[in-house]
Amino acid sequence: MKPEELNPTQEGSGTRLPSTGGLDDELEPLTAVDASNLTFDADNQVNSFLFAGVLGHGGFVGDDGEIHLDVLRRELELRIAAGGGSDLRRLAQRVSRRGSRWFWERCRPDLEWHVRRDQPVRGLAGLGERCAGLAVERLPVDRPLWELLLMPLEGTADVAMALRVHHAVSDGVGALSLVDFLLGHGSGTRPAASLKDVVHRPRRRRFEFARVFAMVRSRVEPTVLLGPIGDNHGVAFADVELEALRQAAHAVGGTINDALLAAVAVSIRTALEGIGEPVPDPLPASIPVALPGRGGAGNATGVMLVDLPTAVADRRERVRRIAEQTSVGVGLAREQGTYELTRSRTGARLMRWLARRQRFVAVFVTNVRGPERPLTIAGAPLLRACPMAPIQGNVRLGVSALSYAGRLTCTIHTGTDALSAAFVAEALQSELEAMVGTDRS
Repeated sequence: MKPEELNPTQEGSGTRLPSTGGLDDELEPLTAVDASNLTFDADNQVNSFLFAGVLGHGGFVGDDGEIHLDVLRRELELRIAAGGGSDLRRLAQRVSRRGSRWFWERCRPDLEWHVRRDQPVRGLAGLGERCAGLAVERLPVDRPLWELLLMPLEGTADVAMALRVHHAVSDGVGALSLVDFLLGHGSGTRPAASLKDVVHRPRRRRFEFARVFAMVRSRVEPTVLLGPIGDNHGVAFADVELEALRQAAHAVGGTINDALLAAVAVSIRTALEGIGEPVPDPLPASIPVALPGRGGAGNATGVMLVDLPTAVADRRERVRRIAEQTSVGVGLAREQGTYELTRSRTGARLMRWLARRQRFVAVFVTNVRGPERPLTIAGAPLLRACPMAPIQGNVRLGVSALSYAGRLTCTIHTGTDALSAAFVAEALQSELEAMVGTDRS
């Protein structure tokens, strides 16, 4: 369904709530940035953030792994009814169109649809396969744009889960605040980005023009990493102890994010060399950066560009080169704000066209700080947490990282049969372990 054809008033969707007053009580305009995220949706590039995980027995998960959905739905109904910030309101709103404008419309979510049992999966590999399938399944726009799937883990009493939230509802940081609210004891309010990283703005206009025109520059040599995104996606996971990686990163003068980017560079080089493909050097990576203010928008992210040094063999030097860029890149991304072409419908359409042809960025990497304490969902403990951001345009590889309860979990997401997500994940796992091992030696 094309964005221009959105018609979220079909029967069988979330029930529209009666008006409590004027039009403003029923309809809330989408911000330009949030509306642009609807424009970016495509059949093989669903623009949703996915939070996958593994739940142990307790609460709505019986000792034998039986899933008691009625218990879970009652718990979530109470939490959603309690309300909170704008992200939480979206759980009980759907997209509505009036003429040429899009609005959020209040409705009562049908939790029998939004929270449901899915087919069993076999281990983490099976969960990855299901996540890959969800990457090409659109969320229906006649309902609130989220769903929670529960899947028995074959051979165990544990349960896999996949929570999907459309990017029109929230960006990755906001989606994690929703997870914390639904599964934990959070308020549903996203943490504020630090203002200390925002630099002064005398050159902002020049930066804006430069960033728009940058998309037509050819910085990346021909590579399998860029090209049409297919219908067959791949998803695989890697993880490492968070504190061990922090110590290893600090030992070579970087942060956890710098160490992650360095490990991603190695994993991509290893994967490309393994299939006989040339390795771009440097490898331009796009990294989202949380912005300090967003108003009523569900999305408030800037973009930091980092050249990953794939040809540098020395681990310390690789991290150092990345740290030099990120130390100034975060502030610059916050100065520039949201991408200029997402601030209008025409701009979003142009960006979608350019994104499928650009040779400026070769990989997406995102790292979100998650809850430090273990979470539970209706009494069931969350044993493992795995994020998955969408891949879009012509970028066929994305790496999403999330820290949770002492571990950093990375999800590798590919959009082509030419590059194996499992192969990249294996290389990333090996490099992360090597980093930790070097620090411990």
